[in-house]
Amino acid sequence: MTLTKRFALAATFAAFIGAAPAVAQSRNIVETAAAAGQFQTLIAAAKAAGLVPALSAPGPLTVLAPTDRAFRRLPAGTVESLLKPENKAQLQAILTYHVVGSRIEAKDVPHRPTLVQTLNSSNSIRAVRRNGIVHIDGARVTKADINTSNGVIHVIDRVLIPGQRKR
Repeated sequence: MTLTKRFALAATFAAFIGAAPAVAQSRNIVETAAAAGQFQTLIAAAKAAGLVPALSAPGPLTVLAPTDRAFRRLPAGTVESLLKPENKAQLQAILTYHVVGSRIEAKDVPHRPTLVQTLNSSNSIRAVRRNGIVHIDGARVTKADINTSNGVIHVIDRVLIPGQRKR
């Protein structure tokens, strides 16, 4: 069963049993990611890059969040190298490539490839929704629309690197 069908089935079931409407999320993007437990590398990278205040600000923001597993798929030594103070600018460029300065839910992503400007001002991402699954520069959104007080998180299965767009 696809992720979209599971969400639709869960929503239908909740409506059928009369579930209460969703409560506004009180945690921001950083707090939500930290509590999830699968974004420890992303949180460490955001701290090293000095981006925690920006990701905690009112927003709205959309964050494409690679999991710890996605970071482990990078070549050996890459994360350690990026976390060094002398590589802060490169780390900032990579992390801001994962952030859009507006709220974009999965349902808002069109079925045709569309370029979306990221906070990395010199780069945009290519987003497309196919068969109910959102793809960003070749990464697959594995969990969409995690609501936070200052935006939304979409979990992705790989780290996006500016200039290395995959289909």
